[in-house]
Amino acid sequence: MSIEPQVALEALVADIAQEIEAARGQVRQAVNSAMVQSYWQIGRLIVEHEQQGESRAAYGKQQLQALSVRLTARLGKGFDVTNLRNMRQFYEVFPIRDAVRRELSWTHYRRLLRIENKQARAWYLQEAVQQGWSSRALDRQISKLYYERLLASQDKQLVETEAEEHTQQLTESAKDYLRDPYILDFLNLDDKSYQEADLEKAIISNLQQFLLELDKGFAFVERQQRIRFDDEDFYLDLVFYNFKLKCFLLIDLKLGKLKHQDVGQMDTYVRLYDERHKGADDNPTIGLVLCSEKSEAVVKYSVLADQQQLFAAKYLSYLPSEEELARELERERARAVRQLSKQKAGDE
Repeated sequence: MSIEPQVALEALVADIAQEIEAARGQVRQAVNSAMVQSYWQIGRLIVEHEQQGESRAAYGKQQLQALSVRLTARLGKGFDVTNLRNMRQFYEVFPIRDAVRRELSWTHYRRLLRIENKQARAWYLQEAVQQGWSSRALDRQISKLYYERLLASQDKQLVETEAEEHTQQLTESAKDYLRDPYILDFLNLDDKSYQEADLEKAIISNLQQFLLELDKGFAFVERQQRIRFDDEDFYLDLVFYNFKLKCFLLIDLKLGKLKHQDVGQMDTYVRLYDERHKGADDNPTIGLVLCSEKSEAVVKYSVLADQQQLFAAKYLSYLPSEEELARELERERARAVRQLSKQKAGDE
C-alpha cells in the first residue's frame, strides 16, 4: 500500500473514532441525566408515601428497609437502604425538579448532599456546572473548603474597604479572584527538601490542577518570561492572563517567610510588565508573591498596604484537614480585623 492511501486510511480511522467517541459521550450524558431524574422521582415517591409531608423518622426507617428488600429482589443491586436514603434526601434538598441540573451526575449530587450550608451547596453546584468540574474535581474543591476560602477573602476585602473608602475597582475584582491560602498538595512536595525551581517545575507538570486552584478565567502564558531593562534581565517565574479581569497575573514563588525585598521585586516586575507588555485594552497587571509563610509586618509596612496591584498569599504543600483549614481562615480574618483596629486607633 502506498503512503497516500495509508494516510487517507488513518484519517478515515481518526474521523470514525472521533464520531464514535462523541456518540458514546452523548450516551453517557443521557444515561447520567436519566439516572438523576429517575432518582429524584424515586425520592419524591418515597417521601410522599412514607411521610405524607410529615417527618416520621422511625416509620420512615422501617419503610426504607422493607422497600430495599422488595426492590433488590425485583430489580437487583443499587437499592440498599443507604442509596434509598440518598434518593429521599435528594428530593428533600432539591424539591423543584426544574432546578436539578442535567449537566451533573448522580455522583456530583451525592457529594453535594453532604454539604449542610445551603449557600455553599448552591455555590458549588453552580461552579460545577459553569466550570465543567468532574465529580472528582468537585469533591476536591469541597474538601479544600474552596467556598469558605472565597468567603474569607471577601470578608477581608470588606474589612479593608472599610478602612479605605475609595478602593479601586481593579482591587475589588482581583481580590475576588485571588485566594489565601492556596492548596498545592497535588504537587507532591511533602518532603520539605524542595527548592523554588522544584516548586515551579511541579506546577508546570500539574498545570491543569494549578489552574483549577487559581480559579476561573486564568490561562497560562509563559514560564520564566524574560523582561529586559537597560542591560539587566529579569525572569518572571509564572505569567498568567485572566480573561474576566482582562489583565496579566505575575506569580513569584518564594520558599520560607515573606520578605520586604520579595515585595519590592514584584513591584518592579509589575511596573516593567505594564510598560512592556500590557495592551491598550488590558487592565493594570497584578502581581502575586506566593510564599510558604506570610509576614504580618511585611504585609502591613510594605507597599502591599497601599499598592493596588500587589498581593501576597500563602501556599500549603499538603492537604490540611477541614479543621486545620478553618483555623487558617480564622487567623486570616483575625489578622485583617487587627489591622483595621490599629488603623482606626491611629486615625483617632
